Amino acid sequence: MAQLNGAPATLSELQTLALVNYGHFTSMRVDDQHVRGLSHHLDRLVKDCRKVFGAELDRERVQRFVREAVADEGGPFVVRVTIFDPALEMGHPGSDAEPHVLVTTRPAAALPPSPMRAQSAVYTRDMPLVKHIGLFGQLRHRRTAQRSGFDDAVFTDSSGFVSEGATWNIAFFDGENVVWPDAEVLPGVTMRLLQQVHEQTITAPVNLTNLDGIQAAFATNTSVGVRPVTAIDGTEFPSDHPVFTELRKEYEEIPPERL
Repeated sequence: MAQLNGAPATLSELQTLALVNYGHFTSMRVDDQHVRGLSHHLDRLVKDCRKVFGAELDRERVQRFVREAVADEGGPFVVRVTIFDPALEMGHPGSDAEPHVLVTTRPAAALPPSPMRAQSAVYTRDMPLVKHIGLFGQLRHRRTAQRSGFDDAVFTDSSGFVSEGATWNIAFFDGENVVWPDAEVLPGVTMRLLQQVHEQTITAPVNLTNLDGIQAAFATNTSVGVRPVTAIDGTEFPSDHPVFTELRKEYEEIPPERL
């Protein structure tokens, strides 16, 4: 299913995404027509539209397009809202933009998710505070990690300080606090919700050379919730630490919002 501004999308309307690849998006897990953190997702779209296109986005209009597009879908699934301008040309990206709203869906993964192993890579996304559609660098490092026997890539700067995963935020448990890396990263909605409900939370630099003192590591995003990270390079972590149960319970107790 692909709907553009509330109507079925045509191939000609979608080709700009493939040929120009300029825009931004958010993805939301939908359970029984409810989304945990829906307001945060809509706020992100409005904020990123100003940064990417210099244009205002009507959040109520976006929510209506999403609601209408998925009204007949049951069970858990992930809806992606992509904001782009089908008329934008590669040679003239500076033209005034008219952002359109593309709504697509895909099946949601089962919860809780299986643990994963991550390979570190030195990489910083363009405009790291924006959830934009330029994913080549992330997917290149994810592919490299998977070809090396890992599940995904986690990014660091040139000094080994951890920032974020390919399409997820990462956090660590030091035995007392949940530690989110002090780095310029995409402020994921799941990360923000957990920061709000989990009292013992801090933000601090995390370096690959200091992982031996970490008791557990985990990834977060809307699709997986809290996913154990059982290895970063050669450093291993448990898959069943009690902090995962605590965080999942706190996350699941956050009231979801109706689409």
